[in-house]
Amino acid sequence: MEIRFAQEKDIDRLNALLYQVAAVHHEGRPDLFRSNSKKYRDVELLELLQRPDKPILVAVNEEDRVIGYAFCVLQEHKDEGALADVTTLYLDDLCVDETCRGQHIGKALYSAVLDLAKERNCYNVTLNVWSCNESALRFYEACGLKPQKITMEQILTP
Repeated sequence: MEIRFAQEKDIDRLNALLYQVAAVHHEGRPDLFRSNSKKYRDVELLELLQRPDKPILVAVNEEDRVIGYAFCVLQEHKDEGALADVTTLYLDDLCVDETCRGQHIGKALYSAVLDLAKERNCYNVTLNVWSCNESALRFYEACGLKPQKITMEQILTP
């Protein structure tokens, strides 16, 4: 397995994994996530591949087939009121192909995310995880992440 930056040739596999993530979210929160959908359209993926501030890492097998990804966003927080000036690497999405889970691919991707954050002189790595995605919560806790803040909701319509 190798971890590298995503390329245009990876879009079909990125899409397949984006559908897997969307299915998990739809199953956990069908009130918020559509079935049979994905987060990015192809044109958006192409744009992301050109953005150095939004790097996408991919884990590929020996045949150079994408088996996992990490969508990242570099965020510079400067002059934001009481908050300190910091650069954060926000992990927007991490997925390992459901047929390849349990092989430590996610851990390797997260390690590569940490390396990228250090290379870019980031203060921290942050992410959001849906509370209905218990396996993701356990994974991130095992990687050493701790809650920074908690988003809460009260649903108003039945």
